[in-house]
Amino acid sequence: MKILFLATKPPWPPIDGGRLLMFTTLEDLAARGHRVTLVAPTPDPPEQVALVRQALAPFCEPILVPSRPKAPLPALLRSRLGGRPLSIERHRHAAVSRQVAALLEREDFDLLHGEQLQAFYAAEAAFERGLPVVLRAQNVESDLWRGTARATSWRSPWHWLGRSEARRLARWEGRAVSRAAVTVALTEEDGERLRELSGGAGEVRVIPVPFPAELPPAVGPLPGTPAVVVLGSAGWLPNRDGVEWLVESLWPTVREKLPEARLHLYGEPGDWPERYPFPEITFHPPPKDSRTVFAPGSILLVPLRIASGVRMKILEAWSRGIPVVATPVAASGLGAVDGRELTVVADGAALAAALERLATEPEHRAALVAAGRTALRQRHDRAGAVEALLEVYAGLLSRSEKGTNA
Repeated sequence: MKILFLATKPPWPPIDGGRLLMFTTLEDLAARGHRVTLVAPTPDPPEQVALVRQALAPFCEPILVPSRPKAPLPALLRSRLGGRPLSIERHRHAAVSRQVAALLEREDFDLLHGEQLQAFYAAEAAFERGLPVVLRAQNVESDLWRGTARATSWRSPWHWLGRSEARRLARWEGRAVSRAAVTVALTEEDGERLRELSGGAGEVRVIPVPFPAELPPAVGPLPGTPAVVVLGSAGWLPNRDGVEWLVESLWPTVREKLPEARLHLYGEPGDWPERYPFPEITFHPPPKDSRTVFAPGSILLVPLRIASGVRMKILEAWSRGIPVVATPVAASGLGAVDGRELTVVADGAALAAALERLATEPEHRAALVAAGRTALRQRHDRAGAVEALLEVYAGLLSRSEKGTNA
């Protein structure tokens, strides 16, 4: 098969869940002999782009288009004037749309794979040519904005922006699912929600995230008894909201109960507010290799109050042998059970108790890790995931051939 793969960002280096999912998909498609042309915008300088192309070349033909997201305020104004949601307006890259149109003009592809809603707009040339278009939705964007409105005070501009964007994105998602030949969701919950948004007009398939059952942990430990790790850029509002809630509402109870605990926050310089008052919080830059985050003896904490899709960081923690503590919304979509694959907490007292037990009961820690790896083998098998995606592709080609011969 010859596949045009349209993304919102380069999948290398795979330092976050979205990039890791794309890179794994490209790697697996190439291993099965399929030819993939990747088109993605990038704000990186030429020397960095050259390294990314070199890393991706064994798996696809990478076409990286120089372009960066629009600044928030101009994008907000344009979205209001043009009727598009803010997150779509920010990631509208005219140069990417031109590149897609030029590729389709000179080459024949079997289908276009659009990764995430924000990449979907640039598939217009494919629709015009009657090329099958697959949309893979890593989450339900409108639900994220709806969650933002619920998690913020009515006095906050984020509350009103969240309500407005949720409505706009719900309409946008419904139309996208209706237009796509097939939409691929990562969880059953997201699949049902996307079907609902399309009014039943779109075909939605659920294919779980592929992930290896065992990866090596970091070489050395992090300071703290226990060392608690929070991973994720504060540039994404759900991460920032979760960390602010953690530090301001949950962590005071933890530091009272566990004075030797240390919190390790990973993100871009300046991501996290300097007003965080506790000396036991250590700020780290984004890891160049995600392995370094999952240190022996550490605990991954996912304090999200707003979420959709799947938290890839939880899958990686299981794979690298690190136990997970998460909020109910962060644990959703994984089919995980509290006390079996992870520990679910909703307040400071429960968080302190969970961390203390994981720090002092190695048998409990080992049991959670073992159950997490079992879940990876049973529900996130890499070979099974790519075969399911290829079945979707093959079904579309079969339909296209029948339509041509009719």
